[in-house]
Amino acid sequence: MELSQLPLVLLLISNIYSGQTEETPKATVTIKPAQHVFRGERVTLRCDINAEGVTSWQYSWYKDSSVNASSELQEHTFNSVTESDAGKYSCKGSERGELRTSHRSDEVTLTVSVPRAVLSVSPQTWLTEGDPVTLICEVKGSSTGWTFSWFTETVSSDYIYRYDLLSDSSRGAGGNYTVTSAALNHTGVYVCGAERGKPADYITISNTQLIWVTGVSLPVSLIVSPSRTQHFTSLSLSCEDQNNSTGWTVRRYTDIWGLEDCSSVWGSQTGSSCTIRDTFTYDTGVYWCQSESGEKHQPVNITVHVGVILESPVHPVTEGETLTLRCLDQNTTSPNLRADFYKDGTLIQSQTTEMIISTVSKSHEGFYSCKHPERGESPKSWISVTVSHSGSQISVLHTLSSVLAVCPYLLVTVVLIFKCCRMRDQVSEPAT
Repeated sequence: MELSQLPLVLLLISNIYSGQTEETPKATVTIKPAQHVFRGERVTLRCDINAEGVTSWQYSWYKDSSVNASSELQEHTFNSVTESDAGKYSCKGSERGELRTSHRSDEVTLTVSVPRAVLSVSPQTWLTEGDPVTLICEVKGSSTGWTFSWFTETVSSDYIYRYDLLSDSSRGAGGNYTVTSAALNHTGVYVCGAERGKPADYITISNTQLIWVTGVSLPVSLIVSPSRTQHFTSLSLSCEDQNNSTGWTVRRYTDIWGLEDCSSVWGSQTGSSCTIRDTFTYDTGVYWCQSESGEKHQPVNITVHVGVILESPVHPVTEGETLTLRCLDQNTTSPNLRADFYKDGTLIQSQTTEMIISTVSKSHEGFYSCKHPERGESPKSWISVTVSHSGSQISVLHTLSSVLAVCPYLLVTVVLIFKCCRMRDQVSEPAT
């Protein structure tokens, strides 16, 4: 022991025997702005020690119980934190030039996440002209400090993606973008972006969302063969124009590949027809007809599945029509399975080869599936029901004709009342 340290040791021994020992202080770690932060943010760790009479401490930092020699200061700052900075931090202090030290602090966990924007649609992604729709963008795990923007995604024939900022897009703190009355040109693929800080210290792009707006009258029809929405191995699609015009092609959108033309990669294009000879589950998606000018019509949800599938109509069913559903199995020679049928997850018919709804109404709209006790369960298919305007007009005319048939004098009475009113108005008019 050096002679210079002897007075300090004697003082410490004297304090012990006189009962004047001081309690060893304990360090405390705080993290700002929060213990859970996102990559790219500025984070500061601070070590505080409350001890009377001590003005200068030398600090030691620990990460995951190992000494972190990168800093001996009271504050340790990450200007742009990364996932590798995450861990359990603790500290302790030593009085400069003295033997006094603090207890090591409790560990405080720093969690670093990658911010991820998530785009959702309310109330639904399939719309009719005039329907309202709202795009909702949020950053999971965080609700403040983000600025949002919305874009439409397009892809060229040589697979170059482009993102166009919506002209009336909101760049505020709110994460909603609302279209009060959807039009046909609102059909497309949308993404949102979220950024934080000024200038932005982090930008994240969301998942894509397809929004489809259908009109009342359609110039083209998408024909699917076999005529169902769920398929096993192969299928063909063709665009048939009512005016016999050309230039229509089949396009699709899948979760894995995004927007695509019918090409040699996954299909074979001949005129306005597209044939997929070998289908896989990743061919599941939305298929439609698109004109040379960019018009999109007749979207169809196609599901590729191995095992049991539901045979359901490709296009919406009109009120009053008959709906027939069957359960098919890829691995059996029997054309139809005796299965249970479900609507929105509820059993509605059991152990039958087909389910028939003789007169469809709007209440029959929903998700349908079938299940065989041994073969398995099919994916769900959405069945849409449209209102027949012509049917309602015919119903009104039928009702009026029935009334006149029962009471033929009704029409004569109405005509006489009308003539009397006209004569009264003519008599009451002043002479000029």
